[in-house]
Amino acid sequence: MAELVKVVVDAMGGDNAPGVTVQGAVDAVNENENIFIYLAGLKEAVSVELAKYTYDKSRIEIVETTEVIEMAEPPVNAIRTKKDSSIVKGMMMVRNGQADAFVSAGSTGAVLVGGQVLVGRIKGVERPPLAPLIPTDNAKGCSLLIDCGANVDARPSNLVQFAKMGSIYMESVMGIKNPKVGIVNIGAEEEKGNSLVKETFPLLKACPDINFVGSVEARDIPAGVVDVVVCEAFVGNVILKTYEGVGATLISKVKKGMMSTLRSKIGALLVKPALKETLKAFDLEQYGGAPMLGLNGLVVKTHGSSKAIEIKNSILQCLTFQEQGINDKIREQIQKRDVQ
Repeated sequence: MAELVKVVVDAMGGDNAPGVTVQGAVDAVNENENIFIYLAGLKEAVSVELAKYTYDKSRIEIVETTEVIEMAEPPVNAIRTKKDSSIVKGMMMVRNGQADAFVSAGSTGAVLVGGQVLVGRIKGVERPPLAPLIPTDNAKGCSLLIDCGANVDARPSNLVQFAKMGSIYMESVMGIKNPKVGIVNIGAEEEKGNSLVKETFPLLKACPDINFVGSVEARDIPAGVVDVVVCEAFVGNVILKTYEGVGATLISKVKKGMMSTLRSKIGALLVKPALKETLKAFDLEQYGGAPMLGLNGLVVKTHGSSKAIEIKNSILQCLTFQEQGINDKIREQIQKRDVQ
């Protein structure tokens, strides 16, 4: 039997914690026998939720904490002062080698700060980005958006590293050979864009480690014309939130339209199976959370409003990440650049 991948789940993180976080953890353990989960949080609250489920009790353990980092707290101060919080304690377990990964739906700021300060960056990595998978119409049904929220004032050299790390992730985790890389721009022409894009474009073009195909406009991202969508965090976050909003609105409009008349209701019954499968592609929950690439251990950030299925998929994501040795591949790529 393969060695268990140990994942710490921030049981107190998110709008629906600890209910959905515990449920997601139990679902992950019941679905995959190679996962061991530490649930970091207030012991009594976590125990009450765990008691609701049937699972292999040898593969879930509560790590008791006495503090909770709230969403609105200043991240740096929270990480510094709340040493016994689920976020700090969980990340320290990754740092100390007690766990392979950390998953949280809690404060994004605290997770980003903790990832850099507590887990630490791989030597040579300038800025770790958040990189979620987003649904697109390519062969794999998704592309990697990098960065979506960690670095709003990125430099050209940062974006080049994002492209390299994103390529490693898509090739190793998603099995896309020589993934296409594009930089988000307002036009296809090389001379277009703001100063950051104009400075980064020739650097990506000259990079031998990636398959750079040029600029990608926002309207072409859903079509899946590139596998790795490179941008700084402000642009990436706008793209991600637009995706979420359009997806929810589309599903709502389709449902409303199908229930509007008797004829449409009859038609809805006939197309329901196919439609359900099609609309599933717009559901970001199936892709899990956003890994923070370039750290000495894996940190995955999921939405604050995550349901159990997203928590589960984020945990299972850690298994693939660990099995494929993503951090080792990123470390090797960055060190290769340093040697050259």
